[in-house]
Amino acid sequence: MKRLGIISLFVILFIAFIWVWNFSYQTGKEEAYIPIENNNPISLIPSETGVFQRSAYALDYANMPIDENHQRSLKDYYKNRAFHGAPPSIPHPVTNERSMGENVCLKCHQNGGFVNKFNAYAPVTPHPEMVNCRQCHVPQHTNQLFKGTNFYKADAPKVGINNALQGSPPVIPHQIQMHENCLSCHAGQSAAKEIRVSHPERVNCRQCHVSNNKETADLGIFKRASNDAK
Repeated sequence: MKRLGIISLFVILFIAFIWVWNFSYQTGKEEAYIPIENNNPISLIPSETGVFQRSAYALDYANMPIDENHQRSLKDYYKNRAFHGAPPSIPHPVTNERSMGENVCLKCHQNGGFVNKFNAYAPVTPHPEMVNCRQCHVPQHTNQLFKGTNFYKADAPKVGINNALQGSPPVIPHQIQMHENCLSCHAGQSAAKEIRVSHPERVNCRQCHVSNNKETADLGIFKRASNDAK
């Protein structure tokens, strides 16, 4: 009888230990989890999934020979943009404007490649999921419809002078939103030669390159508010 009592006591103590440990473990998990509340309708950190979605083609870009006779320059790159950051206009004629979008444009611009008809490489779109192309991209046949204005076209960022430190990776000088697929502009035959990346196989671009698209103003000598307090 005495032995049974001792065994029962140990069983009760063991069950109590399990209950206390489980309660403590669950409480610890609740304290460690902090839910993210995003009340901002505009995401400050754009999606970067496009970089990884194109990673399957990274080795193809790395092994792709350079076509010296048909490569683009930055001058050509900005030629069909109204201003820095503007969507590129459509520099070639189209058969039927009303049918533009979706498969009609993606036929050449989803994966790029040389187009004999235009004797050029088709740039790869960084956002093939947005199939209503004419919502942002306009054809180039409106030069005779508008008169010149005092519209100021801001200069595009210069290449190779925006490193934070000597030898550090260049900073990304433009918005990333809708340009998440870095390889579409910086790798392949259609990439401008001045901004063609030398290591497209490293698909995680943001691991080394940071975005710097915020304008800063000179505030003069910084003084702490507490310095003037008496």
